[in-house]
Amino acid sequence: MSLSKCACIDTLYTELPWVERFQAAKDDGFEAVEFWDWRIRDLNETRKAAQEAGISISGFNGDADYSLVDPDHKQAYLDFLKQSIAAAKQVGAASVTIHSNALGDAGIVVDHYDNLSHTVKLCSMYDTLLECAKLAEEEEINLNLEALNITTDHVGNFLTTTQMGAEICRLINSPRLKILYDVYHMQLNEGSLCDNISKYCDQFGHIHVADAPGRHEPGTGEISYKKVIRHLESCGYTGRIGYELFPADGTESAVKAIMKNS
Repeated sequence: MSLSKCACIDTLYTELPWVERFQAAKDDGFEAVEFWDWRIRDLNETRKAAQEAGISISGFNGDADYSLVDPDHKQAYLDFLKQSIAAAKQVGAASVTIHSNALGDAGIVVDHYDNLSHTVKLCSMYDTLLECAKLAEEEEINLNLEALNITTDHVGNFLTTTQMGAEICRLINSPRLKILYDVYHMQLNEGSLCDNISKYCDQFGHIHVADAPGRHEPGTGEISYKKVIRHLESCGYTGRIGYELFPADGTESAVKAIMKNS
């Protein structure tokens, strides 16, 4: 079995105008694309470009300025998520990615919430995710909850482990709420990639790939991606592999490495 490949077109194909990235990704063998912030894109133009290229839109980020861990953000978080779900439907995307903390420019964590206890953060995240799951079920859209690394890119983020994300999703037990397992982030935070895949693969809704260190294409760092992908397959994962990485030397060479190491 060969898992479907998805290109993040906010990191790959950036040398091309936005609407040309869809056809370029299709031509290179990607089945789908994803991106980050729907608010800065012309959604009608985006849907048209994907349709003309014959490529799916997997999803984008859906929480922007609000945090799951802040109990005062609950209603604003849900209100914005509704907007993101509407945007996903407008472009034909199947999923929306969500996070524990609001992210600013370059993925900087806006507020570390040092004033809130671990208990408050965890309970607030669980409480709001319950409502997120109900909304996702009503709207028939998938939500993927992503843990982020706190060593390099997202210092101060609350959700940092596969275990926490997967166990929360198991407790909520919604077919519309899973975790986004980002191999790069989890290599930096916890390692033990294959062990964690074995334990929690049943809760994976999407996968992100970049090598570590560096966040470049497979083969530039320490992760054995052929092994990781084969292990995902052996554990029963059938979703997409999203290549959210920054090319070390241009998109063309990065795509060659992706196809070689998958």
